[in-house]
Amino acid sequence: MIVRFRASGRVQGVGYRAFAMDRAQGLDLAGWVRNDPDGAVSGEAEGSAAALAAYRDLLQNGPLWGRVDDLAWSVVDAAVDESGGTAAQSLPRPFQIRR
Repeated sequence: MIVRFRASGRVQGVGYRAFAMDRAQGLDLAGWVRNDPDGAVSGEAEGSAAALAAYRDLLQNGPLWGRVDDLAWSVVDAAVDESGGTAAQSLPRPFQIRR
């Protein structure tokens, strides 16, 4: 399963991207995260439904110095094979920060 997310609030300059990358790698997710020009942070993540649900909870809380006012979350591709990958798209592994 692949999801797209966008966190807004106090999410830039507080280590949110590094937090997102670290937590994604800990859950064995593929994908990326980046700062958006409007002050939000967005990305895509790929993995099992259970891992992505745990990741969503972590992103909603964010790092200690941050504050997440809103976390938009949408499924991009729900077709997942037994290995956790998709036939339609595969995201970068390990999870990375894009500039």
